[in-house]
Amino acid sequence: QVQLVESGGGLVQAGGSLRLSCAPSGRTFSTYAMGWFRQAPGKEREFVAAITWLTGVTNYADSVKGRFTISRDNTKNTVYLQMGSLKPEDTALYYCAAKKSPRPTYDYWGQGTQVIVSS
Repeated sequence: QVQLVESGGGLVQAGGSLRLSCAPSGRTFSTYAMGWFRQAPGKEREFVAAITWLTGVTNYADSVKGRFTISRDNTKNTVYLQMGSLKPEDTALYYCAAKKSPRPTYDYWGQGTQVIVSS
């Protein structure tokens, strides 16, 4: 059974930092791409960042470029989202997701971790 478990969310002041973690299990993810998405109250879920597990190639939403960094640690089988210069508009439920690279659709999703940025 595939599981994606997120952690690291919390309450932070504007300008602060947080690091989210995602630990996938249940299969081999070496040929997968891992993504982070977020959904704010009353808004649709949106893409934040993604990384290809094998090559480490990354891409980001324009809204987070230069502030967020996605990375993976093969030894710990964990994907991270380092978030800096946080803004109140970054407040959302953040989800980790996985898809078979290079397919466009994400197949597996975590339960989400809440990030609240206070002004």
